[in-house]
Amino acid sequence: MSEKIQKVLARAGHGSRREIEAMITQGRISIDGTVVKLGDRFEPTMTKVRIDGHLVDLPSPAENICRVLVYNKPEGELCTRHDPEGRRTVFDRLPRMHDGRWVSVGRLDANTSGLLLFTTDGELANRLMHPSRTVEREYLVRVFGEVNEEMVRNLVNGVKLEDGMARFEDVQYAGGEGNHHTFYVVIMEGRNREVRRLWDSQGVTVSRLKRVRYGDIFLEKSLPRGGWMELPLAEVNKLRESVELPPETETVITVEKEKRKPKVQKIRRAVRRHEERVEEERSGRRKPRRGGKPTAAGAAGKTNGKPAGARQGGNRQNGRPNSSRPSKPRTRQ
Repeated sequence: MSEKIQKVLARAGHGSRREIEAMITQGRISIDGTVVKLGDRFEPTMTKVRIDGHLVDLPSPAENICRVLVYNKPEGELCTRHDPEGRRTVFDRLPRMHDGRWVSVGRLDANTSGLLLFTTDGELANRLMHPSRTVEREYLVRVFGEVNEEMVRNLVNGVKLEDGMARFEDVQYAGGEGNHHTFYVVIMEGRNREVRRLWDSQGVTVSRLKRVRYGDIFLEKSLPRGGWMELPLAEVNKLRESVELPPETETVITVEKEKRKPKVQKIRRAVRRHEERVEEERSGRRKPRRGGKPTAAGAAGKTNGKPAGARQGGNRQNGRPNSSRPSKPRTRQ
C-alpha cells in the first residue's frame, strides 16, 4: 500500500511533515535516483531513499519505537537543529540516537521558556501540532501594564491579528502588584508569537512567558531548566490516544530505569557540565566528544518558584495541579 513520501519519512523520524515537505520543495529528497515532488507517493518496491544525497533507512512501522521526551527549555535557546552563528539550540542536550532523530512538537521562540515535547514519531508530532486536533497549550505569562476586565473579555472573545482572528480559550489571573500581573492563558494553536501578539493588541507588554502544559502533559516542577525526562509507555500511549493513533507496544525504558529516581543535584550538575563542554567545543578549546552516553539522561530539579498569588479556579504550583489528572481551567468572565 502506497503512502505519501512525507508521511513515510516523518514516521521514520527524519523530521515533521512540514519540514519534509520543505525538503521536497527544495529538491533535497530522491528515491531510486529520481528527485521527488510534492504529492509523490512511496511504493513498497522503492528501495533507495536519499536526503541531501545520503542514504536513509526506512524501517517498517512495526520496527519503529515511539519515544517522547519532555524538555524544560531555558530562555535563549533556539528551536532549530543548527545555527550558523553557533548559538545554543534545544537539540544540544538531547540524548543521541544511532537511528532516526528527535522531532520537536512545535516551537518556542528564543525568549520563551518551558515545556517542549520531542518524539521519534513524526506522525505523532504532526497530529499534536495540527490545529484540527485542538490540543491545548497553556502558558504562564507575566505582563507589564494596566489590565482591566474589558481587555480580558477581548482576549477571550477574539482579536484580529495580521494573520487572522486569534483568541485565548481561557484566561486566569494569578496575582501581581502595581503594573506587573501574572496570568495563565490557554490557546489551541501554535502560531508564531501568538500569545505575545494577543497581549500587545491590548496595549500591554509580555515580560515573561513560560509554557507549562501541552495537552495533558504538564511541566513537572522537579524538571530543571535544560533537563529532559522520557515518558514511560503508559504516558506515551495516552498522548497517542489523544490524537487517534494506535498504542505503542514497546519502550526503551527498562523497569529498573523507571524505578530509579534521579537525584536533583546530580542531574543539575550533569546539565551544567554539558553546558560547559558545549561552550569549550564551540570555542575550540577541546575536541567534540564522539559517541558515549548522554550527559543528562533524565531530569529532576526545581523551577524558578511559583507565580505571585494563587490561581483562581485551582490549586496549582508551576503549572501542575495537586491531583494526578489535569483539570480544565475555567474561563474568567
